[in-house]
Amino acid sequence: MTEAPHQPSDQQSGPPPEPQSGQLEAPPVNPYADPLVDNREWQRLDRLMLLVHPIRELIRFLPVLLGLLLAGSRSGGNEWWWNVLGIGVPIALGVARYLTTSFRIFEGRVELRRGLLNKHVLSTPIDRVRTVDISASLIHRVLGLTTVRIGTGTSSKLGDDELALDGVRVHAAESLRSDLLHRSVSPEVRETAHAPDNARLITRFEPRWLWYAPFTTAGMVIAAAVLGAGSQVLDALGLWDHLRLDDAAEEAARWSLLMVVPLLAVAAIVVASVMAVLGYLVTNFGFTVTYTRSDHAWHLRRGLFTTRETSMDANRLRGVSLGEPLGLRLASGARLSAIVTGLNREEQGSSTLVPPAPRRVSLHVATAMLGTDEPLTTPLLGHGPAATRRRYTRALTVPVLLSVALVVAVLLSDLPAPLLAIAPFLVLAAVGLGYDRSRGLGHALLPAHLVARSGSLARRRVVLDSPAIIGWTISSTWFQRRVGLTSVIATMAGGQQSVTVLDVPEATGTALARDAVPGLVEQFLELAGPGGPSRPVTRPGEGDGVS
Repeated sequence: MTEAPHQPSDQQSGPPPEPQSGQLEAPPVNPYADPLVDNREWQRLDRLMLLVHPIRELIRFLPVLLGLLLAGSRSGGNEWWWNVLGIGVPIALGVARYLTTSFRIFEGRVELRRGLLNKHVLSTPIDRVRTVDISASLIHRVLGLTTVRIGTGTSSKLGDDELALDGVRVHAAESLRSDLLHRSVSPEVRETAHAPDNARLITRFEPRWLWYAPFTTAGMVIAAAVLGAGSQVLDALGLWDHLRLDDAAEEAARWSLLMVVPLLAVAAIVVASVMAVLGYLVTNFGFTVTYTRSDHAWHLRRGLFTTRETSMDANRLRGVSLGEPLGLRLASGARLSAIVTGLNREEQGSSTLVPPAPRRVSLHVATAMLGTDEPLTTPLLGHGPAATRRRYTRALTVPVLLSVALVVAVLLSDLPAPLLAIAPFLVLAAVGLGYDRSRGLGHALLPAHLVARSGSLARRRVVLDSPAIIGWTISSTWFQRRVGLTSVIATMAGGQQSVTVLDVPEATGTALARDAVPGLVEQFLELAGPGGPSRPVTRPGEGDGVS
């Protein structure tokens, strides 16, 4: 298919946010006072990593060490040297990891070198840096160290290709972050770092945010992981036989099914909710969003045991994504993510702006980043009755088939008749899902932004800067063509790499692509007739639509 290139603008997604009442005092140490300079010589990380690396290797080799210890105790011989060797090898590997790891910033590039037998050198231009994450585990915080992870948008999924400097002093990490995000800083901008309103607090964590944790799927995931790990431990220690599960099962069999199912459901909800709250607290305790004028960047900080601070260059911000899953919507909550150029899907955690929180908090942060609340409050254009029917059809197909199968199974087998009550429940739930999907479907085209919303269980409202659109894909399936619908996909260089406007009428979708970025798709359109609507040109072998 023919591609229509378009270069996005490097301007900020909106004007800098206006001063607000909550402010953070400027740090006592100016990160621009002593910026990093190019150094031809390779530098090692902090010497305190000579303590951290051996401890990590010992933890990694813990199963082997336990095996050696048990084997030595059962043999009854004087095999103490095996234990010494088992401890010495991990320590030696940790020391070697420190001695073979070095980095430098030279001629506009960040370079990281590591490896003993297999040398591995990572190098990236500084202008490719999208985000800088500064995290500190518990042992790092005790020693005053941090780990600096540099997000460059690489598509590699190998852990060895992660550009991470593990073992940097806190003050050096802050200076490094500022130097990477803004290599050249004018004296006027440096002076801004001393201004009282340089760092402005946009929002911070509040204990009442914990209320929204149970309305996400995190609790179920954590509970399943804990239960799985617990079962493995019980099995390894041979404690399953002491739990008398057979007796408990026989006792539960005497109870009515109508009593057991609700009790199990309530227990599962309670366990999942507790796990979600604990996981939320560990991950997001101390959460803050701050904007600094001196480096024109957004800074996010979070974490109870392991702290993590993420910095995003405001010039690379291309929009926001407001997530409103069904559970959070029922609790009037939402979550917010940033669309940053150059981030791949593996780095999307770095773009999280607001965790599950009150919806007004997400809207407040989004407004501060966009410079306006119009894309968040403007009414959306509906996609017509054909798109609405398609929402109901897709929602009802599977539940209706399951209901029919359930009725047939009850009539032809010995299944209890009360199970038939599940069938109408499935159908009614599907009708509600279709209704909610149809209400959530829509889009809007503003002078500077494209807004698209869709979904029900995982509803998302995406606001994208129009200049950030670098291409369009207009496609339609056989089912969509039968009812005159199409999907218009705006491609970009950040976030999920695209924003999709689902099931829009063909004429409306073509006009949307034409008006959002004038001059980008006109060469691929042809008029249906004098004064007729423009339609995408379809060439043999290129699929449906234009891209």
